[in-house]
Amino acid sequence: MKLVSWNVNGLRACIRKGFLNYFHRIDADIFCVQEIKLQAGQLDLPLEGYYQYWNYAVRKGYSGTAVFTKQKPLTVSYGVGDANTEEEGRIITLEYENFYLVNVYTPNAKRDLSRLDYRLQWEDQLYAYLVELDEKKPVIYCGDLNVAHQEIDIRNDKSNNGNSGFTLEERAKMSRLLDDRFIDTLRYFQPNTEGLYTWWSYMKTVRERNIGWRIDYFLVSNRLKEQLIHAEIDSEVYGSDHCPIQLELKQA
Repeated sequence: MKLVSWNVNGLRACIRKGFLNYFHRIDADIFCVQEIKLQAGQLDLPLEGYYQYWNYAVRKGYSGTAVFTKQKPLTVSYGVGDANTEEEGRIITLEYENFYLVNVYTPNAKRDLSRLDYRLQWEDQLYAYLVELDEKKPVIYCGDLNVAHQEIDIRNDKSNNGNSGFTLEERAKMSRLLDDRFIDTLRYFQPNTEGLYTWWSYMKTVRERNIGWRIDYFLVSNRLKEQLIHAEIDSEVYGSDHCPIQLELKQA
């Protein structure tokens, strides 16, 4: 089973930059996207063989998530019951026979950290939700989680220490998940490899010089460890300021 996650930073713009070429080439069983930046009726996406599930933000041109899946899920839910989360279209959960898939676009704490308190509350609510799901069946949790977890996950860790996405508080929330119930799949296969980033600023030559952050992840329940086959970053794929990430699992 092959899964892909990609923050497309505006799906319509990404389509103009080759999204569909990558989508068809990669032939994923489940393809998750974040930051779609559109509303219902603004895009007719012909993806033969895929069921489509969309969570649009109320605010136009902002946030939003979607999942395209070959296998029809048992159930689909949006958000975790919090009005703000649902209004921003940040969470879609698909339930399958043997696992839950949770596709997430985590809110940014903002450059001045004015949204850090909200972000940390959101993390606590999502953590409780993931634990609740994990007690029923294994969870695959993916998306733009808006945090570089360790120094190895960011090019300039010292100059970014304490900045949005690299605060001790945000990193601790990720550590709680990984210490408790989940595996960071890329680091499972490549624990010490440097330069593995998924987001780069649009500033000139930043991506070419690989001055980036790893903020997009596939995390899976610990009991899925024996099913892990491969995880990678498609850093050569353009179309967004993020690149796609992949995960392959053995079918249970």
